[in-house]
Amino acid sequence: MLCKPEEISLCRADPAATGDSPEIPDPSTIECGRSSVILRETHFVKLFVAGISHRTAPLALRERVAVPSSRQVAEGVRLKRVAGLTEVVLLSTCNRVEIYAVTEAHPGNVATLFELVTPLECGLGGHIYQREGAAALAHLFAVASGLDSMALGETEITGQVKAAYEQAHAADLTGRVLNQAFQKALGTAKQIRTQTGIGRGATSIGSAAVELAERVFGRTLAEQTILIVGAGQMGEVCVRHFIKKGVRRLLIANRSPERAQTLAAECGGRSVAWSDSPLALAQADVVIAATGCPTHLFGRDEMEQLMRLRRHRSLVLVDLGVPRNVDPDVNRLENVYLHNIDDLEVIVSHNREHRQGELAACQGVISRAVAALWPRLNRPPEWRGGVADRSVAWLLPDPSGSVAS
Repeated sequence: MLCKPEEISLCRADPAATGDSPEIPDPSTIECGRSSVILRETHFVKLFVAGISHRTAPLALRERVAVPSSRQVAEGVRLKRVAGLTEVVLLSTCNRVEIYAVTEAHPGNVATLFELVTPLECGLGGHIYQREGAAALAHLFAVASGLDSMALGETEITGQVKAAYEQAHAADLTGRVLNQAFQKALGTAKQIRTQTGIGRGATSIGSAAVELAERVFGRTLAEQTILIVGAGQMGEVCVRHFIKKGVRRLLIANRSPERAQTLAAECGGRSVAWSDSPLALAQADVVIAATGCPTHLFGRDEMEQLMRLRRHRSLVLVDLGVPRNVDPDVNRLENVYLHNIDDLEVIVSHNREHRQGELAACQGVISRAVAALWPRLNRPPEWRGGVADRSVAWLLPDPSGSVAS
């Protein structure tokens, strides 16, 4: 008998109980060799990061702020121009939206930055975190290395950080500081992979989705028909994990038919035309939706019709999209069992516990990387005459005296 998400203990885990927040080294005092290098800064360089993530904001909020890959450069250009930033990289993934930036003035009410990215009245103030200087650098290194991910040690985030940086660099949004910061972050991530065991046996979001399906079907998973909607990186990870579980009936749908055909050929599955996705769904027992579509692919009314076509045979839907690919109201339908990305928290937390012992080694790598790079970045700038005052309203302290943190 299949169960709704809340009935199979897939609720959000208690961070305190699962060790959800790995201790990132305090960059204000970082050990380097035998001496303690004090990095309490005179901020010659105003480097900061402001963001929301799975640690601070629920899915319903993250999906409203998420920036599709196709829009990230345009939003970065707008941030740089309107907010008076000298450098900026916008990182948007399923579990975080972060703005890495350099400015000539002190960052104040950073919540206003997100109002430039999303015009929605999201009420983000209490969900935004902010790091400055060496702390921002340490945070970037931890993110790129998978240490701040829901699935501790996962590797997908490194590629996402690299893609965000390369997009921004190609659009001339980065300069001396962020170029060095992101290049060092990617090098540090590689170093952590090779020098520690944090990535061995790591759970990714994709593998957790497959494990969820296995919990539902048990030993009969290999006999089920699986539909993957979206043949990007996340979809490919799911396909490869389903194959490891012995699944042979794999259907793959993608807006770009060539990508679906290529992935299907590699795994021995069958590609499905995008327009035929609803009919393929009618055949499937498990559907993994992993696209970057900004709107719902499957609404309640459409799913209700499909369930009639299926004669109300049970259907497991795992929605990995942010924004969500499936209307949450679909879960109200009889014999439809819808799970979203936050429902995977319990699964990845179990895997996370096995790798907590590797964190100290990772922290050491990050500490040394920050201690090596930050003093070079934080040099006093050469005097440039005639530079205009770039201060704008968002850089001023909030009238209430509060600053997002």
